[in-house]
Amino acid sequence: MRINDDLLQVGLAQIAPVWLNREGTIDKMVSYVAQAAESGCRLVVFGEALIPGYPFWIERTDGARFNSPLQKEMHAHYMAQAVQIETGHLQPLMDLAAQKEIAIVTGTIERPSDRGGHSLYCSLVTITPQGEIANVHRKLMPTYEERLTWSAGDGHGLRTHKLGAFTVGALNCWENWMPLPRAALYALGEDLHIAVWPGSVHNTHDITRFIAKESRSYVLSVSGLMRPQDVPVELPHLEEIVGDNPVTMANGGSCAAGPNGKWLIEPVVEQETLLLITLDHQRVREERQNFDPAGHYSRPDVTQLTINRRRQTTLLIEE
Repeated sequence: MRINDDLLQVGLAQIAPVWLNREGTIDKMVSYVAQAAESGCRLVVFGEALIPGYPFWIERTDGARFNSPLQKEMHAHYMAQAVQIETGHLQPLMDLAAQKEIAIVTGTIERPSDRGGHSLYCSLVTITPQGEIANVHRKLMPTYEERLTWSAGDGHGLRTHKLGAFTVGALNCWENWMPLPRAALYALGEDLHIAVWPGSVHNTHDITRFIAKESRSYVLSVSGLMRPQDVPVELPHLEEIVGDNPVTMANGGSCAAGPNGKWLIEPVVEQETLLLITLDHQRVREERQNFDPAGHYSRPDVTQLTINRRRQTTLLIEE
């Protein structure tokens, strides 16, 4: 028996940010959200840290040097362009989501006031088709040089959300390699997994199909781009960052796999594009017949997982 709400059209927006420019990047995203909505999408996804961009300068400018004036200046610039959700920085996207009745999932660099307002988090934001912030997931563990600019997040955002017949969950970049956060989303009923990346096909090529086969879910891997032509000429320390031989810092690799682990969209590189795909929830139900990792093929009497969803803070106020 077919269910009317089984089908879901989604868009994978593989774009470069207006690097380290919050307002410019959001303006660019608005056009892609509108394009996705006009194409019939009920969900559009953007890459990790897209607003205002991934900190590519760190690995190219001796980022671990202590008390480096260059690193301090770049970090301060990054902080000034970061997202403060509570002050309305994402309002243009929220308004457009409500107007077009489309959900948006995007990577941001968040500067939250609930942690003092001076530290940065790689946060994945989910906006509902009603234009509301449904979730802010702060990346649990920044990877390698990311730890020089991003702070560690918490479990508050390990949540799923309904969208039509689907239950949607999302993780940032190498979080997708962490078995327990994945298992937490599976246990919350996830059957559409979103993995966002700064943009490298070597990351998305293997894990996208692996997660799909492990979870028997659809998996969307959405990456950013960062090519020499995407680096703004007015950027501080441009010469030190780009150098004499500009290289592609992020080549994309956005792709999608079905619940049987087979490609629906093979990785796309070196292109700014909106990839469109229609998902059918019946395919999830078919593949769960022989394996459901949090249901009939689990043993909660033997192994269980606990989530701490408390927002971490240094201050607890008792009235």
